[in-house]
Amino acid sequence: MTKYLPVFVLIVLGIAARFLPHPANFAPIGAIAIFSGIYLPKRWALILPLAAMFFSDLFIGFYAWPIMLSVYVSFMIMAVIGLGVRKNKKLSTVLGGTILGSVMFYLVTNGAVWAFGSLYPPTAAGLIESYYMAIPFFKNSLLGDLFYTGVLVGAYEASLALLYRKKKAAVIVEINPALSRESAG
Repeated sequence: MTKYLPVFVLIVLGIAARFLPHPANFAPIGAIAIFSGIYLPKRWALILPLAAMFFSDLFIGFYAWPIMLSVYVSFMIMAVIGLGVRKNKKLSTVLGGTILGSVMFYLVTNGAVWAFGSLYPPTAAGLIESYYMAIPFFKNSLLGDLFYTGVLVGAYEASLALLYRKKKAAVIVEINPALSRESAG
């Protein structure tokens, strides 16, 4: 059960953040999707952001299903991007993957708002207007994704480094017990 504790903590974080006051689209769901793809088994990586969205949508409310589906699919795409980052995890790929995920979310969801909503005319000009009007939301999504991905990945990597140091120190003491006596006195 403790193996999956981070999964449940992330779901709770994702749900809670949707209820807390925050600028529009500055939320951790995209970052949770990227983080899940990088660190969790594939099945959990794909399910986790959808679970957080679904359970919070139960309380917040559902909306036009084609648009809502585009949001859910976009988070799955972000998890898949995280799975790709996993293969070559370094600062540049995490950063690039996060930016790519934000851009994909922006393109897919605002394309769906244009295609399935009634705010914009079903013309090329309407599509361009849909993307133009969503730029402030994109800015917040991008900043939120970068911030929360940095926090999640940074905290996880820092905890891994700390665990590695403790294990390394324990192995050194086990191999050479005199070292523990020297450091104590």
